[in-house]
Amino acid sequence: MEMTNRKNLMLLVQLRWLAVIGQVATILIVHYGIGITLPLEPMAAIVLLLILLNGATLARLRNEKPISNVGLFMELLLDVAALTAQLYLSGGAANPFVLLYVLQISLGATLLDTRSTWALVVLASIAFLLLMVFNRPLLLPGGDADEFFNLHVQGSFISFALTACLLVLYITRITRNLQERDAHLADLRRQAAEEDHIVRIGLLASGAAHELGTPLATLSVILGDWRRMPVFRKNEELADEMAEMQAQLDRCKQIVSGILVSSGEARGEGTIRTTVRDFFDDAVLQWRASRSPAKLDYDNAFEPDAAIVSDAALRQVLFNLFDNALEASPAWVGFSVSRQEDKLVVVVRDAGPGFRPEMLESFGKPYQSSKNRPGSGLGLFLVVNAVRKLGGMVSACNNSRRGAFVTVTLPLAALSGTDRHG
Repeated sequence: MEMTNRKNLMLLVQLRWLAVIGQVATILIVHYGIGITLPLEPMAAIVLLLILLNGATLARLRNEKPISNVGLFMELLLDVAALTAQLYLSGGAANPFVLLYVLQISLGATLLDTRSTWALVVLASIAFLLLMVFNRPLLLPGGDADEFFNLHVQGSFISFALTACLLVLYITRITRNLQERDAHLADLRRQAAEEDHIVRIGLLASGAAHELGTPLATLSVILGDWRRMPVFRKNEELADEMAEMQAQLDRCKQIVSGILVSSGEARGEGTIRTTVRDFFDDAVLQWRASRSPAKLDYDNAFEPDAAIVSDAALRQVLFNLFDNALEASPAWVGFSVSRQEDKLVVVVRDAGPGFRPEMLESFGKPYQSSKNRPGSGLGLFLVVNAVRKLGGMVSACNNSRRGAFVTVTLPLAALSGTDRHG
């Protein structure tokens, strides 16, 4: 709302500059071109006041003070007062440029609340009525009534054309500002809904982790007992399979522990500090050991290194991106880490078929996936929202020939513990 008011106030400043130029041109044409005597000094003073008002408004825009409805109302009210003063000095209500009141009221109806708009209508109407009684009459050279009528008709057309053009120009731009504001509000509501969705997913994951803890512990005990039994120890093939089962079971327990750590329920070991290079080296080593990709090109070009807090959520973000790339491209996955000033840039590449156009348009939204199975598409959704909570952004793009890449950009302050978002 504040940004929209600032944009609209800037439009009023631009309109006022046009009014200054138009008034100067009209005064010079009427006084020197047509020969109608005008009080140049007071009319020039009003133009100067409009210039000073614009200067004050621009200074106000440079400040961080909020722009309220009252502020916009006062700006329009001063414009109405300046227009009234100029009309008073140039024929009053008989001046064809009295139609410019409609422009001011139309702007008020677009920018102000209902009460302020009606107040502006009442004040402009009172000004119009006063101009019918109090004004400085225009004196034509020779006093020809027909000539005055012709000039009035011509002035009315110019006033109509000017008002119509300015209305179309500025109402269109103001409407665009309002549409941008509405789109921003809709985006905020969507983000709030997505975060609520993530909270529900997190609660379900945490609950599932608690529930899985007991059966996993039971299975671990049973497997330990089986491995000590002579019938299994004598059979090398069974012993190897039991060892593999134990390794997979240990991995499941690590995943469950990771879920609980991410949800803030198992932080007994305290905060772990590391560096960017070590964090990504360790994450890649862990993912490579658990997934065994055919080929992984890893380039850690982050220089100079920086201290960060080891973040389980960021590690899971990486694993989700790696898993998606590996599923799309089992033969090759590329991963690079670099630094751009105070930002961390992570790029995950694959040589798969790439993203479909509709997936790129809705990238990061839940359940947007080419995998035809229940629950698919949540991985990238969680990735985008986890990165957004850290103050970063995620983008996706297809390569020109084949494959795709996903880029994650994060502020280092969000990882160092000095500026934690969310």
